[in-house]
Amino acid sequence: MKVNIYITQVSGERFWKINESLPPQIQISVNINILGFERRTNELIESPFIFSINFTPPIAHITLKGMGQLLGDKNDIEKVLENYKEKKPPPIELLQAISGASMAEAIVVSKIIGVPPPLPPFIPSPQSKPKEGPEVRYTT
Repeated sequence: MKVNIYITQVSGERFWKINESLPPQIQISVNINILGFERRTNELIESPFIFSINFTPPIAHITLKGMGQLLGDKNDIEKVLENYKEKKPPPIELLQAISGASMAEAIVVSKIIGVPPPLPPFIPSPQSKPKEGPEVRYTT
């Protein structure tokens, strides 16, 4: 199944004062809401979505709206629609595509409004030291 993602609206608002430093501890929650599935053809369904990021304490809010398209054979499309009617989770391919496209845009918005990007902090593990290989010697 092929997935296309189209971002149709981007919104970012900073609530924290510009001249105040950000708090040392910030929690970031990311939420994806699939608003439904609509068949366009036997091989194509569309799914509007809202991707939102909230910060705690409330320093900012970022929202992206868009449309996901699933293109596949008739049987795959029927299965997605049946699963939706049975309130089963949407296809993982759709969620990954929405998350990837929206997160990339949200990172840009977070930079523009001056808040931390919605990514987990990178903490190097103590075992992540470079492995020592065999010693190489050259003779002349």
